[in-house]
Amino acid sequence: MSTTIELQERALPPHNKIEGGFGLLRQPGIVIFGAGQRASIAGVVESLGQSALLCTDQRMAVSAEFADIVSALKARGVSVSIYADIEAELPRTNVEDLVQRIAGESIDVVVGIGGGSCLDMAKIATVMLTYGGDVASYYGEFKVPGPTLPLVTVPTTAGTGAEITCIAVIYDPDLEMKIGVASPHLGASVTVIDPEFTLTCPPGLTAATGADALSHLIEAFTAKAKNPEPGTVETFVYVGKNSLTDMHCRAGLELMGTALERVVASPSDIDARSDAMLAAMHAGFAINTTGTAAVHALQAPIGALTHTPHGIGVGTLLPYVMRYNLPTRVPEFASMAELLDVADPGHSELENARAAITRVDEILTALRIPADLEALGVDSGDIPSIASHAIKATRLTANNPRELTEESMIRILNKAFTGDRSWWS
Repeated sequence: MSTTIELQERALPPHNKIEGGFGLLRQPGIVIFGAGQRASIAGVVESLGQSALLCTDQRMAVSAEFADIVSALKARGVSVSIYADIEAELPRTNVEDLVQRIAGESIDVVVGIGGGSCLDMAKIATVMLTYGGDVASYYGEFKVPGPTLPLVTVPTTAGTGAEITCIAVIYDPDLEMKIGVASPHLGASVTVIDPEFTLTCPPGLTAATGADALSHLIEAFTAKAKNPEPGTVETFVYVGKNSLTDMHCRAGLELMGTALERVVASPSDIDARSDAMLAAMHAGFAINTTGTAAVHALQAPIGALTHTPHGIGVGTLLPYVMRYNLPTRVPEFASMAELLDVADPGHSELENARAAITRVDEILTALRIPADLEALGVDSGDIPSIASHAIKATRLTANNPRELTEESMIRILNKAFTGDRSWWS
């Protein structure tokens, strides 16, 4: 599997600049955004079918909000099946369990309600219900043979962007790594984004998802611009940074400049929650075409080793990967300084680029993201193995703006382990 992905990525030569204004966005058919918009869910689902499978987790399944959604669906005559045992990081065995439980049921539409794993489960459920077979046969890009059942995504956290993206990420215990099922056919028919869902998010979950969204925006904004030839978009999901993804990154980063710290200061501030969720949505639009890069490649084996929540892991790694990438992305980081309102017109481009990175450090500190890998439970002796696993994630490493090797990953990890935030070259 990794060999196939690696060969695909090599077919798209990397560039530093967008050529000819190339742009690509893959997105849901309809996006409904706003406080209280969960009231739209029942009508949306009814318009797509008369029997719905709701994919969620145990925390959401016992909430009053979920009960209201189920009642509203039934009031419209929609029959409801519920799978509420979705686990964090979505293991492959979880998908197989769902398929066994719903075997023989007639399902018209699948609804994902929850965090990233719940939304990813809903995506892969549409594939399994439509085509069946072994979930592993869909690993990679463009392996889903055609359209699937209609999908409705309803995020309850402000971070993963999974409501927008056309990838389902699954942890395969046999491979000991996360694998993506990526296809335009996994895009939602409708996504309903209601920031009121996030008002009850615990502080730790708010921090993890916020750091995840911030990392998405930064990795997408600094990713490689691959400038694909016409027709490439028919066979590649991730075709690099482009003019349209930059538009979403800029909007998202400007919001993130204040939103996360406002949420930390006042968790009940619905305006701050809305800004954070809107920023996460913009990030989803961006990474749906660019993909993510070194931060996510390194976090996957760390998460498997320490069972650290995904967002906490990427938040801890982000300052060090930014410093590693800085020499090849000074203009982009300097532009970020303007978006984060820390640019000084009297300073050099490099000074402003460093100011942007320092500002991101401050936001992560406000979220109480651990400052080094040792705080996550990583031992210095684990670093070579982490790097060895991370370099295999070629779908991610191929997007990084600065070339990655196993040795350079070890260097990043050593800096992250000791908390070295100097301007190392």
